[in-house]
Amino acid sequence: MNLHVESKRMKELLANYVGGHWQKGAGEGVDLLNPITGEVLASVSAAGLDLAQVFAYAREVGGQNLRSLTYGQRGLLLAEVLKVLQANRDKYYEISRKNSGTVKNDTAVDVDGGLFTLGYFAKLGERLGDQSYLPDDEAVKLSKDGLFQSQHVLTPTRGLALFINAFNFPSWGLWEKAAPALLSGVPVIVKPATATAWLTHEMVKDVIEAKILPAGALSIICGSSNGLMDQLQPFDVVSFTGSADTAKVIRSHPAVVEQSVRVNIEADSVNSAMLMPDIGAEDLVFDLFVKEVVREMTVKSGQKCTAIRRIFVPEGLYKFVAQAISTRLSKVTVGNPENENARMGALVNRAQKESVISGLEYLKTQTEILHDGSKIALLDADAEISCCVGPTLLGTINAEGSDRADRIHDTEVFGPVATLVPYRDLEHALSLIARGQGSLVASLYGEEPSALAKAAIAVANLHGRVHVVTPNVATTQTGHGNVMPQSLHGGPGRAGGGEELGGLRGLNFYHRRTAIQASAGVLEKL
Repeated sequence: MNLHVESKRMKELLANYVGGHWQKGAGEGVDLLNPITGEVLASVSAAGLDLAQVFAYAREVGGQNLRSLTYGQRGLLLAEVLKVLQANRDKYYEISRKNSGTVKNDTAVDVDGGLFTLGYFAKLGERLGDQSYLPDDEAVKLSKDGLFQSQHVLTPTRGLALFINAFNFPSWGLWEKAAPALLSGVPVIVKPATATAWLTHEMVKDVIEAKILPAGALSIICGSSNGLMDQLQPFDVVSFTGSADTAKVIRSHPAVVEQSVRVNIEADSVNSAMLMPDIGAEDLVFDLFVKEVVREMTVKSGQKCTAIRRIFVPEGLYKFVAQAISTRLSKVTVGNPENENARMGALVNRAQKESVISGLEYLKTQTEILHDGSKIALLDADAEISCCVGPTLLGTINAEGSDRADRIHDTEVFGPVATLVPYRDLEHALSLIARGQGSLVASLYGEEPSALAKAAIAVANLHGRVHVVTPNVATTQTGHGNVMPQSLHGGPGRAGGGEELGGLRGLNFYHRRTAIQASAGVLEKL
């Protein structure tokens, strides 16, 4: 396929797949742009859709079709979906480069990460086999003679799953939600973020054309989310990834407040990385720490919900860490992903660029600039047109500054920005981490297992995941920001309070738990 020709042809209104057919929205729609050149790639619109009919079709037709299958059969469907997506992988890379402005390695995080997650749940379905429900723990006795017992079971909800996704992961954001939902037997309606909807749309289009999933199992609505929440009914679920402000709107919607629609939220998160107090600048862990901080600042141009935002180091190492990170950041080339020398691409659009710049100015009032990304020369990109922003490292100078700088603990700048925060001792560091008020992930770097274990437990209730790196796992650890389907993704407090993935736990959101009280003989026949 000539992708350059294809992109020109795609400068049309992308159709929505709803009610078992493709339907274009009314009007001219909203343009999707190349964040490097400003070129219009396509447009999207959801205006004029009969949302009541769309949701009813997914809920009734899709739900019945999926629930008629076993977990093993649904797992096989996911495996077939994976084959289709793998066959079109190169196309998805090109779309990501054009619409998200990402370099090849960053695209891999999204595209390949989504495929890996899909494959994981396909294998999980194979393991679950011909079951039609999931037992939840063992039966417990309710009578002295043990004849009357209680068995908890998980059965698929009789509603649908509405996904309102973020712009930064149009592939992974779809499949990390859709894979466990479809495996559970729950039909999916996905509303991708408008700015990068092209990749999500193309993936869904390829799956629909392959005729793998049963009717009503997968739908996509591109454009405005207006009216979507109004269509939800009591047994539906909604999963949202995005800003805390939008999360508030979702939580306060009548469908949630009055009908108890189940909600999963992933919102703002000021994630941490901490270098333990007993580490010196000459230690291997020091280098591992610096490399990971730089990687997390620059991958996806810092547009990752799990990216490191606060970097905690012993006060005596502040200058050494600042120099080591700055040296590495100075070698990061930023610009057009078409240039093979560009290591970091663009932010997703002009609004995001302005948000990052204004956020930087907000943080600068309480910090010093250790590495200034605004002075970087762009590769094959016009600074006036492109949405490129160089990586910037800020710092709070000393431990007292770390205490006073409340903005770094309260504000997530969603781009290639992080703040170096010195601490006096471990207790001080842990108290500073807690000021993030709940995050998706914290990483701890050190050598002494006992001290690391205690620190991990100390911050566990503040995070959905704690990532601990020691020298012996230097080449096998999966990375601070990489979300693995085997581990929980989500976080308490400011991070939204949600939970996704986590192996078999990822299916819980799409099931209803019931206690069946009966004789042991009846329970054996379930």
